[in-house]
Amino acid sequence: MTEPPLIGREPECQLLDALVESVSTGLSGSLVFLGEPGVGKTRLLEHLTESPAQIIRLVGIESEFSIGFGALHRLLLPFREHFADVPVPQHNALLTTFGALDEPPPPRFVLGLAALSVLAAAARAGPLICVIDDAQWLDQESLEVLSFVARRVYADSLGFVFAGREHYDALEALHGLPTHHVLGLARKASHSLLQSVRPGAVSSSVAARIVAETDGNPLAMLELLNQLTSEQLAGRLPLPQQLPTGRGLTAHFLRQLEVLSPETRSLLVLASAMSTDDPSTLWRAAALLGIPHDAADGAHDLDVLSIGDTVTFRHPLIRSAVYHAAEPRQRRLAHSVMATIAEMDDHADLAAWHRAAATSAPDEDVAADLERSAERAERRGGQLARARFLARAAELSPAPEERSDRMFGAAEAYLAAGDGILAEALLDKVAPRLEADGRHVDVQRMRALLAMFHHRHRDAWTILLEAIGSADPFDEDLIRGMMFEALRAALGARDDTDRVTAEEIARTVIDYLRDKEPPVSARDMLLEGLASRFALGYSQAVPLLRDSVRALFADGNEPLDAHSSPVAGWFAADEIWDDDGRRALFERGVEAGRRHGVLSVLQVSLAGQCVSHCWAGEMAAAERSCFEAVEITALMGLPRPVGLGPAIHLRAWQGREQECREHAREAAAWGAQWGSLYLEMYAWSGLTVLEMGLGNYTEALGLALAISERDTLGFGSTILPEVVEAATRAGEPEAAATALAKLEERAEASATPWALGMLARSRAILAHDSDAERLYLRSIELLLQTSLRVEVARTQLLYGQWLRRQRRRRDAQVQLSTAHHFFETTGVGAFAARAGSELLATGLKTVQVTGRGRADPGLTPQEAQVARLAATGATNSEIAVQMFLTTSTVEYHLSKVFKKLNITSRRQLGHVMQ
Repeated sequence: MTEPPLIGREPECQLLDALVESVSTGLSGSLVFLGEPGVGKTRLLEHLTESPAQIIRLVGIESEFSIGFGALHRLLLPFREHFADVPVPQHNALLTTFGALDEPPPPRFVLGLAALSVLAAAARAGPLICVIDDAQWLDQESLEVLSFVARRVYADSLGFVFAGREHYDALEALHGLPTHHVLGLARKASHSLLQSVRPGAVSSSVAARIVAETDGNPLAMLELLNQLTSEQLAGRLPLPQQLPTGRGLTAHFLRQLEVLSPETRSLLVLASAMSTDDPSTLWRAAALLGIPHDAADGAHDLDVLSIGDTVTFRHPLIRSAVYHAAEPRQRRLAHSVMATIAEMDDHADLAAWHRAAATSAPDEDVAADLERSAERAERRGGQLARARFLARAAELSPAPEERSDRMFGAAEAYLAAGDGILAEALLDKVAPRLEADGRHVDVQRMRALLAMFHHRHRDAWTILLEAIGSADPFDEDLIRGMMFEALRAALGARDDTDRVTAEEIARTVIDYLRDKEPPVSARDMLLEGLASRFALGYSQAVPLLRDSVRALFADGNEPLDAHSSPVAGWFAADEIWDDDGRRALFERGVEAGRRHGVLSVLQVSLAGQCVSHCWAGEMAAAERSCFEAVEITALMGLPRPVGLGPAIHLRAWQGREQECREHAREAAAWGAQWGSLYLEMYAWSGLTVLEMGLGNYTEALGLALAISERDTLGFGSTILPEVVEAATRAGEPEAAATALAKLEERAEASATPWALGMLARSRAILAHDSDAERLYLRSIELLLQTSLRVEVARTQLLYGQWLRRQRRRRDAQVQLSTAHHFFETTGVGAFAARAGSELLATGLKTVQVTGRGRADPGLTPQEAQVARLAATGATNSEIAVQMFLTTSTVEYHLSKVFKKLNITSRRQLGHVMQ
């Protein structure tokens, strides 16, 4: 069949042309086309063949869907000479993933950065565009890596174009990339297409019906032209009552194949079962079955299959129709032959998968091969491939014990891969057998993990407590781990329970730990500290919490798993007012996250750094940390509200009211919907800062009281000074006195300069005039020993207000001017206006109030981050690794920075970026 002209796709072609132009000028870009089968996505991609850029094409293959990283291997294989050019961790990640190196599985983002480095190196020879067709059939691991790469390209002469079918959950990884939905052709374009293929042969009324019933789908329209007679097309004979579209189109393909010889049809079944598009594989398989080369002639003449550099069906629907219409015996034979070829090529995992597809009855040998493939997939970091291998192994296991073990392993792997629904379905299926075998604890732990995955927080800790009661009492590490997770789950959703409270869990933990050895790991210190906080009281928890904050990430070899997440350490540090500990913790966390490539640790540590920078009045640094934390949240595939916590606080301190309120509304709504109490606390505490800066004391008091009443770890203590100030201003003395009493207990137990400084300020607000000045000065003295310069300035603001009320105008002007200057120069706009208004009230004629502060002039957040790292002496390669970019993108950003800052060398950056 002659390829029809590309009609009615001018907007799509313009998008492709713009991408080509961008790539040709040294920049980069990505584009996703989504549409129904036959709508013309593949034909659109052929528009790129006229591009001067290099084109590397990858087509998803349905039978390869379960082979983890198989598509990525096919894409990068032509560029293997560049593997040695990437940094050693990335090089090892590639070799490990592709089975050439036996090391622990690399973090997914390290592998993504390796793929980006390889493709960027290939693009140095000329602009390169990666075209990925039938993306819905790519294995999920490969698709996630390629989506990571597509999000990171910027100035690399590298482009990505994905094409896939609408409404496929498998394409969720591409969410957020520039996407265009390819619809059926418009009526005029549809008529033009029909006339271009059969000039003058189709009447207007027949064309109208064809267009209407196919919804402008080009493939369906063209296939109908071949099915209808000349008389029918001309309108001289009636059309069938039902035109053969949709399922009829597949039936049409199959009817076409009926005229082919048995050898040709067998060759087509072989081609449909292949896990590659390599012609040599097809011919070797055909030889094993005695199929002659000329068997391909009939398929070529009918234009259903072409064999050149690749094996290509005219349309994916034909491939699918051939495969699913074949008799089961034919499919098994095809897979058996493909397994033999894979074994000959030493592709053990591919051989195992094909061998399983060729097996219809339980077979332990085949199941064991699949299990070994699952183990290899896990070592490469392919959890989804591991899950599918184990699930199929379970189906083929003759013995009930092996079947249940493998199915449980598949459930664990599906959960690790993010598919909680399928994991839960498998667990429900296998649980009775596991519990009969005495594995009740394994089942319960899995159910608890699933409960947390599905945000059923009220279930998680009760399930874990039951599992703890059934666990081997001598397996202390297992029990401590489950206790830690149970307590963490309970603290994260304290309002969402009707059975057991966090305090009850804490008492259970304390009872268990009473006769045990003192904790040595950071996790166990945190466990005992958190339990003590809620079971024994604040003062007894302080030493343990302080030690745990200092222990987290202190050992460079500490495994960065969920137990050592900095989240609990962050809240522990805030709970005991440990300024030095929290800043050091985040520095270690950022360094460890970058070194080991653990995005979860890096994201939380950067978020914590953002808040620390806000308290220090370092708004430019806070902006950079916030920007990177939000980017990593997106890279991890987490919902956007999860990463909004630091942004809420940053915008609150900056006084950017609309953005702060919008972020807070989004985060609080998501937290309420999914039971994330901490996300709601982020939103409420950020809004409290904003309302205090704006002077909306009643609103601030309502928010602060809501936080204080829940007494959530990390928020319940630091909110107390806000309650005291807001309640006093709002005329609620009893609320202020209650908060002060609680603050006195905790600040004196903590005894840090931060805690005692906030206590002195809160006492000053409620003190008699004879004591207030001494307390304000003491607060300033203590807070100056911390990094919390914002709180120093806020104390000066309150002290200046008090001095003005005492009619000590000149003294008031000194304190208020100092505070105002700090707020203005650092960009703490939330309080700059308040300080300016107070200064005017002292009698000053004019006060400049902008709240803008210092900023990197005209630099984007990413440019500012590159400039800051370059100013510290980092090389372009080191900056690229830290920021998950390529060196060419770093060079591009630096050239923009030099131009904007009007400098000519990296040495000048050190002065400009101070």
